Amino acid sequence: MKLEQSVCGLKEPFMFWLWSGMAGSPNADRLAGLQNVEDVAFETKDDRLLRGYKLKATGREGPVSASKGYLLVMQGNAILADQIIEAFTPYSSAGFDVYVYDFRGYGRSGGKRRLNAIVSDYVDILAALNSSDYEQRLVYAMSFGGVAFLDGFESHGRLDRIIVDSTPSRLSDYGCPTEYDPVNHLPEDCSQFLFIAGQNDRVVPPSMSRELVETAQQCGAQILRDEAFGHPFMEHDRSVHRRRMQVIKDYLLR
Repeated sequence: MKLEQSVCGLKEPFMFWLWSGMAGSPNADRLAGLQNVEDVAFETKDDRLLRGYKLKATGREGPVSASKGYLLVMQGNAILADQIIEAFTPYSSAGFDVYVYDFRGYGRSGGKRRLNAIVSDYVDILAALNSSDYEQRLVYAMSFGGVAFLDGFESHGRLDRIIVDSTPSRLSDYGCPTEYDPVNHLPEDCSQFLFIAGQNDRVVPPSMSRELVETAQQCGAQILRDEAFGHPFMEHDRSVHRRRMQVIKDYLLR
C-alpha cells in the first residue's frame, strides 16, 4: 500500500481537508520572544518534508551542553506546531529538547493528508529520536495525535512516560479498518501511561474515549477524568487550561 493511499474511504481526504482548514495558516510571529527555538525538518521514507520546531534544552542559566531527554508533542488535527510550541517552554527550561511537527499536508509540511501516512511518519520520527543519545523519552499525544501515536505503538521502542489526552477509542465507527482503532494497540503493560479524559469535552466526548480509557486502566495506566476539562488547547477558561498543563507537567517531569 502506498503511504498516501486513503484507508478510510472517500471521506478521508475530505475530512482532513476540513481539519487542516480549521488549523489555519502558519505564522512565524507566534514564535516571537522564544530565544531557544529552532526550525527543524524531517524527511519521510516517501521523500516528503515535514517541518516543525525544536525548543532547545536550557537550564536556569541558559543553554545546556546536553539535554536530559526529549519531549515529542503530537497535537490535534486542527492545530499547527507554531500555535502551541510556546506552551511547552517549561520542559526546555527543565533540560529537555521539545519537538513539535506539523502533520503531513498541514502548515509547512509537504505531502497529502492521510491517516496511514501520518502514522508512518511518527513511527519514523520516534525511531530517529530514539537512535539519538537521549536518556529520557517523553511523549504527549492529544486527540488525533493520540490516534497516530497508538496506531504505530508496536514500533515505537522504549518510551519512559506517555500521556494520551482526549483520544477516541475507535475510528472504525467512521469507516476506517479496525486495525486503526487505537484501543486495539494498547500494550499488555500500560504502566508508563497517563490517559486524560475531559468530561466537558465536546470534540471527543467521554462516550468516544471510554473504551480506550477503561481498557488502558485494566493494563495499568493512570487515569484522570476531570469534570472541568474540555478539549486540549480549546478550553475558554484559561484557569482550566493552566490546571491541565500543570497535570501534564507533573506527570512527565515527576
